[in-house]
Amino acid sequence: MDAKTLIENLSRRLDCNKKDVTALLEGLSRVMRDRCSDMDSIAIPGFGNFEPRKRMERVMVMPSTGKRMLLPPKVSLTFKPSAILKQKLRNS
Repeated sequence: MDAKTLIENLSRRLDCNKKDVTALLEGLSRVMRDRCSDMDSIAIPGFGNFEPRKRMERVMVMPSTGKRMLLPPKVSLTFKPSAILKQKLRNS
């Protein structure tokens, strides 16, 4: 589902215009970006948890050349679905 379809579906379900739904989604994404950049996890009831994880720097060996490289630290975002979402996916 692309963003346009998501906005249309939400505007129908919430009985709001598309402009309000777009503003809501932009606000949600802004809050999620700010919280995740501060290394805070975000829990959405009935959906799941978003948790930023920091990977430390490490040494990697290139298989083709055997050359060692230092990979810098990296922050990645992980998602763990809620039990309700897992159950709905199993039943569908």
